[in-house]
Amino acid sequence: MAPPAGSCVICLDEMGPVSAKSYAGRALVHTKTRPAERAKQEIDYGRCAKGYIFGAFCPATGEAFTHPYPRRGSAHWVDFLNHVESWIPSTTKRVYAILDNLSSHRTTDVLLFVLAHPRWEMVFQPKYAAYLNLIEPWWKILRSLALAGRRFDTWDEITEAIHRSTVYWNAHRHPFVWGKRRRHRPRRSPGIALLPRAA
Repeated sequence: MAPPAGSCVICLDEMGPVSAKSYAGRALVHTKTRPAERAKQEIDYGRCAKGYIFGAFCPATGEAFTHPYPRRGSAHWVDFLNHVESWIPSTTKRVYAILDNLSSHRTTDVLLFVLAHPRWEMVFQPKYAAYLNLIEPWWKILRSLALAGRRFDTWDEITEAIHRSTVYWNAHRHPFVWGKRRRHRPRRSPGIALLPRAA
């Protein structure tokens, strides 16, 4: 069901904590030297810089907006909502924000934000139903674009990688439809032992 004309659905969430460390990637393991050798990853010792990535995702267009914060809390959440308010076109009459039931999403400051911005309506997803928020599969895409197979020494390096990956995504975006198969995976034929098709 599509939202009413002149309105948009925005999925909001936080990703994190994201730490400055090595992230596993898709590196090939060369088996010529030792056939039974296991894949290895460098161990990170010590306390690393960490933070949270707040995100807004519009499933109808596929457009995304991210902003880094050092920690999660109502002050940072309201600041992020103000950034999202300026990101959404002013021609949009109604904004339906899909979000989870985190305590920082239900504070007095958030209520004051909603009162100050009457076009916003918060729609809280049921508990244990994170799959209903379409930003969750988009976080997986962002992690693969920004973090997979890379090593980060500082929080600034992570925020730069997240920013570049968000810009790249917005340049190549596509709409998301809940429950629809991904475009790049062809539908498998049913059955276990089907004969190959003749050319």
